[in-house]
Amino acid sequence: MREDPRTTPVSVTGHPPPMEGTDMDVDAELMQKFSCMGTTDKDVLISEFQRLLGFQLNPAGCAFFLDMTNWNLQAAIGAYYDFESPNVNTPSMSFVEDVTIGEGESVPPDTPFTKTWRIQNTGAESWPPGVSLKYIGGDQFGHVNTVMVKSLDPQEISDVSVQMRSPTAPGMYQGQWRMCTATGLFYGDVIWVILSVEVGGLLGVTQQLSSFETEFNTQPQRNVQGDFNPFASPQKNKH
Repeated sequence: MREDPRTTPVSVTGHPPPMEGTDMDVDAELMQKFSCMGTTDKDVLISEFQRLLGFQLNPAGCAFFLDMTNWNLQAAIGAYYDFESPNVNTPSMSFVEDVTIGEGESVPPDTPFTKTWRIQNTGAESWPPGVSLKYIGGDQFGHVNTVMVKSLDPQEISDVSVQMRSPTAPGMYQGQWRMCTATGLFYGDVIWVILSVEVGGLLGVTQQLSSFETEFNTQPQRNVQGDFNPFASPQKNKH
């Protein structure tokens, strides 16, 4: 008797995948959806696997587990959780504050600007070498999708910046970024770019003027106490 393809997961090779030893309770409705699709599109499976794991793995890491399990989504998820030992210490990162593009700041359309976040290693161990900040979703604001970040010591705070360009149409936009290890493991808070694009917005212009003045040593001396940042959010400057 031939099995109903609507209820049998099908791998890329067309054969039912080996499911012995998999003890994961994965959403049956989701698995049936993929069975009905009979998909052999690896990109679709990678994307869905990544989404189900909450972006804990990059596409290359997802492809590794899917390939190891004959491109069966349910088996790949089981393999991933079997591989992830609870004794492995995942790096920790917490978002501290927006340094630029804070509340009340806007950027003109189609204008380059620098987005800077302040982040902290809130764990008990230093970050491994080769960590980076990666774009994971929403609006990207330009072509940069990865920036390298120095490995922070426990409780160390640092700023990380990305060069971006505002969209051509006025409006509110948002994108998400997240820290990632060299092995493809995402960790820490998801950090956001929430951008107001307005005709007459000044932030991009003032950043360009600041860079120009600094380069040619023409920036006037400010008689201001503390770490005043003219491009910080209003809340930070109040402090």
